Amino acid sequence: MDYYPSDTELDILRVLWDKQPRTVREVHEVLSATKDVGYTTTLKQMQRMLDKGALHRQEDGRAHLYSTSLKAPKVQRSLLSRLTEKAFGGSAMDLVIQALGHGDPTADELDQLEQLIAEKKKQQKDG
Repeated sequence: MDYYPSDTELDILRVLWDKQPRTVREVHEVLSATKDVGYTTTLKQMQRMLDKGALHRQEDGRAHLYSTSLKAPKVQRSLLSRLTEKAFGGSAMDLVIQALGHGDPTADELDQLEQLIAEKKKQQKDG
């Protein structure tokens, strides 16, 4: 199942991918360090994500600990596929050109891109 989180859901997932399980308060503290968000808003959003199956909750005494079984690479691939289809008409090349044109890749990132291109060329020859 592909999961397309909202921006707020993605913020929560990123906090949990960094460290889990966490309480709502812990998630809220991380989120509120960079954006103006209320505790009850974080709680409500995490309850919705629990209802959707994106989060799991376990009880530890009086505290509820939240975690996710969603893997970052899978969610990222789903979001990227959706973006590629909707914004670039399915053209991965157009997406890459836009990303490189609006960013400032480091030499290491460019080396990684060159390596990926070489691997893809090899796969085409072999396949």
